[in-house]
Amino acid sequence: MKILLLAPHPFFQERGTPIAVRLLATELAAKGHQVEMLCYHEGEDIEMEGVTIHRIAPPSWVRDVPPGPSWQKVVCDLYMWQEAKRLARSGRFDLVHAVEEGAFMALRLRKLYDLPYIYDMDSCMSGQIADKLPMAKSLARLWALWEAAAVRRSAGVVAVCQSLVEVAQAHDPEVPVCRLEDVSLLDQCGEPPGERLDLDGPVIMYVGNLESYQGIDLLLEAFALTAEKHPQAHLVVIGGAGKDISKYRREAFALNLSGLTHFLGPRPQSQLAYFLEQADILVSPRIQGENTPMKIYSYLDSGRPLVATRLPTHTQVLDDGISLLVEPNAEAMSRGFNQLLEHPEQGQTLALAAKERVDSQYSLEAYRRKLSDFYHGVQEALGRGERR
Repeated sequence: MKILLLAPHPFFQERGTPIAVRLLATELAAKGHQVEMLCYHEGEDIEMEGVTIHRIAPPSWVRDVPPGPSWQKVVCDLYMWQEAKRLARSGRFDLVHAVEEGAFMALRLRKLYDLPYIYDMDSCMSGQIADKLPMAKSLARLWALWEAAAVRRSAGVVAVCQSLVEVAQAHDPEVPVCRLEDVSLLDQCGEPPGERLDLDGPVIMYVGNLESYQGIDLLLEAFALTAEKHPQAHLVVIGGAGKDISKYRREAFALNLSGLTHFLGPRPQSQLAYFLEQADILVSPRIQGENTPMKIYSYLDSGRPLVATRLPTHTQVLDDGISLLVEPNAEAMSRGFNQLLEHPEQGQTLALAAKERVDSQYSLEAYRRKLSDFYHGVQEALGRGERR
């Protein structure tokens, strides 16, 4: 098929959704589909065989689009809608694959040009708004109504985790849904950068952005308690933007952790395996959201034990056999760190089981099979003239 892929975010940047979209576009093209992607103006230009990239052209003052809801996203989406209409009007597409709020554009394109679409649910956007803007409950409710309409009128839904499958099916139990989890990124890593942490003591490591929903405040408070019992331990944080790093460095200083916490800033995805192998414990302290963090799959593939909050964002993939799940408070997380520092054999058992789980359920081969089967079903339905 000829597919218009609506990707309303910077592309390419090394963060969750752009990485997932790169994999999606690459695999669709590898299956013989012709893919044209429409994305934001920001991001690195990369070559993907069989994929053509179109970018919006907003005013020059719209820049540094962050993850999640923002005024920059609102402006960019207005420009994206105009470009999406122009592309759809050409009549050269069989299907729209719409990521996140791109589904609302696709819903309108379907009405204007009778163009079917797939809704790619990378997150629950109404939940994101409610979490990030607690005063905007009415906006979140309106967004939920739009989500429901976009699900009902779609040719199918791709959901990144089980909680989003349940969201889609609650809107319409008859809609075809593909649960398409992320995969480990470690196979895509390149040569070591020659940079070693060179820390004298065990390393607890976090990788990811430093948005509030990630629970970095919780992580620092938990590590402060662990440092009292294990003063030789270090906390290494990889990722984040300059202002966020400065904020959390100040928090670490206030907790008397300056010499034990290390904020390295962003590192290329190609170096992820190299840094993970230098950790003794990996951590995901997320406190909000439903979708499973992409990093979880690389964590599980790393051969290092994982401590994570016992919340649905994690428990739809993690269990007590492959990770150490803790309640989302500083005392419980600190006890988890202490347990693995004092009983490394338990961590080794968890890490081995986690690696086996990734190989059996979350491999690239499994991703390809799920995506191919889903698209085959959508094609057959559209070929029979079954339009929602």
